Amino acid sequence: MKYKGYTGIVELDEESGTLFGRVIGLRDVITFQGESVAEIVQAFHDSVDDYLEFCVQRGESPEKPYSGQFVLRIDPSLHREIASAAEAQDVSLNSLVESALKKTFLTPAPDVTPKTPRATKTPKTQQSNKTRKQ
Repeated sequence: MKYKGYTGIVELDEESGTLFGRVIGLRDVITFQGESVAEIVQAFHDSVDDYLEFCVQRGESPEKPYSGQFVLRIDPSLHREIASAAEAQDVSLNSLVESALKKTFLTPAPDVTPKTPRATKTPKTQQSNKTRKQ
């Protein structure tokens, strides 16, 4: 579920019949629960709204799910190859890596529609007498 830029995940407690969830991608902890889909969605929205209001009351900026920055450690020879490729394409290293990541993770899912089977020729021995020349 998504709301105001936050993502919530939900699990089922089979014993109690309760749905419970949490907002992911934060150091802060935001949880919610309900007994139906409508209740869990509303509880998620309410919890995010409560979190945002709590931050305002404390004069703090709410934590955003992701900053868009992360540290990546790779083999130095790979780093050299990527940097050389970026320079050759006259783009920044960041732009080149971001483009490659987008191609990998943001591409549409492949079409999984079953292919129509190819028409096969019927062997002459199975053709009807009507289609054979006499």
